[in-house]
Amino acid sequence: MTGIQTTLLGQHLRIVTPLFLWIAPLALAAGAFAAVRAWQRQRKLAALVPGARFGQVLRGAGAAQGVARGSLLGIGLCLLLMAAAGPQCGERTEVVKRTGIDLVIGIDASNSMLARDVKPSRIERAKLEVTALLERLAGDRVGIVVFAGEAFIQCPLTTDYAAARLFLRAVEPVSMATQGTAIADALYQSKEVLEGGGRGDAAKAVLLITDGEDLEKGGVQKAAELAKKGVVVFTVGVGTPGGSEIQILNDQGKLELLHDAKGEIVHSRLDEPTLHQIAEATGGVYNPLGTLGEGLSKVRLTLETMNTKSGSAPARKLGVDRYHVPVAIVLILLVAESLIGTRRRSAAL
Repeated sequence: MTGIQTTLLGQHLRIVTPLFLWIAPLALAAGAFAAVRAWQRQRKLAALVPGARFGQVLRGAGAAQGVARGSLLGIGLCLLLMAAAGPQCGERTEVVKRTGIDLVIGIDASNSMLARDVKPSRIERAKLEVTALLERLAGDRVGIVVFAGEAFIQCPLTTDYAAARLFLRAVEPVSMATQGTAIADALYQSKEVLEGGGRGDAAKAVLLITDGEDLEKGGVQKAAELAKKGVVVFTVGVGTPGGSEIQILNDQGKLELLHDAKGEIVHSRLDEPTLHQIAEATGGVYNPLGTLGEGLSKVRLTLETMNTKSGSAPARKLGVDRYHVPVAIVLILLVAESLIGTRRRSAAL
């Protein structure tokens, strides 16, 4: 049976289980029956003993004690049933615990991320800030996709942030077989991670960390496809618009400037317009990483807001339980009942 609600003196009243409330009068009837039976027994005793000798044979006997005990029994049972009915009065607000989101972090591991316009380098700064982000996540599932000329899944969705950090440390441009910046492929692999292991009721997001030099020029189109599936892409730009040369280790283990096919020194710059377009195509936002990782901090706050809106229920109003009131009265009645004897106290001789 569903609960019943009403309003009394401006207070919201609710009975969670009304069935017990309907049974409560039966407890009063049982108490009344016990009181009547006690009174009848006393009458029968009185009929067996002459009135003049009644006080001597049954000293202190009387109907009042039995009637009182029966009445207290009925009232006590009635109050217990009222407590079992779950009375509530007033309201309290409860915030439901957030359930977490499914987040894929796409990290650019192309040679351009070796540029040192961000210290110690773009790739190392990105890894440091992502590590800090993982330490602040709670309840979210995170996966990692690494990309350069092609993308691959480095870590599937997991809540084991320690394992995710180990996978993150292994990300290095030197381990990438094909160079380039295939952002579209990175977004495609991110979609595969979310669809393959994502939770149906969780909000889904992709955090793309790159210098934005989308050589394949397909990132914005792929982002629009993700938006149709409800995935929000946040982009974080690593580097500076002025850019920097790229230093790589040669065969002798020494640093040297990277040259292109024409023999010219490669100068890598942060491509912010492309990253803006990718984020805006999905309703996400673009933030530069910043010297202290401010960009990822802003994204983390946005993810928490996104989680509150879609991953957990809003604050809800609940009734305040008041069952302890009838239970407290029952305890008082039990004490009173224990103090009532079966006979009246006779006067002191």
